[in-house]
Order: sequence, then structure tokens, then C-alpha cells
Amino acid sequence: MDWKGRPVVVTGAGGFIGSHLTERLLRLGARVRAMAHGDPRQHPGWLAHVPEELRGQLEVEGGDLRDFPTVRRLIAGADTVFHLGAVTSVAYSYQNPRETFEVNALGTLHVCEACRDASVRRLVHTSTAGVYGNARDDQPITEDHPVAACNPYTAGKLAGDMAVQTYCLSYDLPGATIRLFNVYGPRMGSYLIMPTVITQLMQGSELRLGDLTPIRPFVYVDDILDAYLAMADAECVVGEVVHFGSEHSISMAALVALIADLMGVTPRIIEEPSRLRPRRSEIYRVRVDCGKARRLLSWTPCVSLDTGLRETIRWVQQGGYTSVKDA
Repeated sequence: MDWKGRPVVVTGAGGFIGSHLTERLLRLGARVRAMAHGDPRQHPGWLAHVPEELRGQLEVEGGDLRDFPTVRRLIAGADTVFHLGAVTSVAYSYQNPRETFEVNALGTLHVCEACRDASVRRLVHTSTAGVYGNARDDQPITEDHPVAACNPYTAGKLAGDMAVQTYCLSYDLPGATIRLFNVYGPRMGSYLIMPTVITQLMQGSELRLGDLTPIRPFVYVDDILDAYLAMADAECVVGEVVHFGSEHSISMAALVALIADLMGVTPRIIEEPSRLRPRRSEIYRVRVDCGKARRLLSWTPCVSLDTGLRETIRWVQQGGYTSVKDA
């Protein structure tokens, strides 16, 4: 697809993936209206890192997804909408369940309604592997696996997913859902496992962590940007949910050992009770089947875990989190 001059909206643009996607679209020549939570003049998030030479095609808007007039104004005139705006921290959702559900569910409904009003060419909605809860067996999860909200975060995201599906079926909204499995890389939330381990190891060998038994299929952010662009282009994904992740899962214990080895540190691990999640709502095993993405979009991840971790470690060590308020 030729993105040059195309009017695009990105919600959640100040966050981890949203800022990378915004920058990629700008480099491709798109005109991007980026929604960052709150007042972007005071806190543009990671959009502060957009190079000066790209900013002529960038318009940054503040606002709240729960405010429909703001969302409708933002999306008016858009060709393509990438919806990434959400409360994304599971830990935060336990403490703020109402806000989490309103942003992730009602906010997504507002995006759907605004896209319908604007007759957009494509809405790419962001979902999460968390909506599956614990897999029913040890097989990789396919798109037809039963869903199960097991914490406030996944409850809100699942409700948002259903809103997109409803608008596709009821109003012919050209929406497509990208379901992500554990994306990592520079700018990822500092509260997540990789930055937590890296920053602690930068201070010494002691690691204070939670449960290290869960397994996850980590995928590097650059591969996910390719997925977003493919989902925005292909007609065959309209109305579909498509998985994007690595088909090689790793336990948290093995991940910690790999990071420590790459940093040249022998860690001493201490279990921190405050970092443990309620057992009944913890997701212990995630393996993903990305066959649908291969069949429909010829997508496969290209960045190895070693390569992606080296880049993430380098970024954190060079002060990535000190340059902007964490988004």
C-alpha cells in the first residue's frame, strides 16, 4: 500500500507500540493524527522521540477515549484508524478496575462508532492474548480457542473485541483485529519483566521478582509493526481476528537466565511476594499458533529473541527510561 499523504489516526500513540507505529507511518509518508492520553503538550509520551524532520506530517491530539465527542473529532476524515489506546497494565487494572473497563471497553465502542460515522476504509483494532486465560491444553492457541476474562484488564479488552466484532457484523464496519502475544523492545513498559530484570541487574546481581514459572511467546516490536501495516492493507482480514507472536515460548525463569547471560551477570533471585499476582487470575502458559497470519498475510517474525533482547538491553542501559516520562 502507498501510505504517502494518506490520513491516518493512531490512538494510544504515546505508548510503546503506538509511538513506534506512528514513526513508521510517518517515514512511509502518511499524515498521522496521533491521540495521546491527557495533555500532549505536557506529556506526549514516547512521541517526544519522533525525529524533527518527520513532525511536519504529525498532528498530536490529547484526550480520553471515554469522551466520545473527542474521539469522533479525532477520527473525522481518516482513511485508516489504528486503535491501540488502552489501559495496558494488568497490575494497574487490579487497583483500578472501573477505569480499566471503561477505557478498554467503552473507549473501543466510541472508536467503532466514530469510524462508522467517518466511513473509514479500515479500522485495525488491538487485542491481547490475555483474553484466552489459561489454555485448555498444552497446544498452541488458535483463533478459535475459547476466551476467558480472568482479570479486570482482560475483561475490558474482551468487551472491546466484542464491540469491534459487533460493528463488523451489524454495520459492515471494515474492521480487523490484531491479537498480540507479548510484544517487547525499546519503550516497553518499565513495569514489565524484561525492563525489570535489566534495570535490577544494572545495579547488582540481586533480582527481586515474582513467579517465574509462566511461559510466554515474546515477539519483537519491529515484527509487529509489519503486522499492523499488513492488516491495514489486506481485504481478506476484514472481520477477522489474527494472531501475531512467536511460536517459540520461553519460561520466565529461562528468560531471566538469558538476560543475565547477555549482560554477563550471575543473578541471585529472591521471590518478592508483592510481585505475585492472585493465583486464580494468573495466566501460566501461553503458546501461539500464527498459521492464519502466515496463510493470509505471509507474515512470520524475523527478529530472534537474542537479537531483540540485545537491542532492548542496549536501549535501557543507554538511559531510555530517563529521557521521557514512562508511557
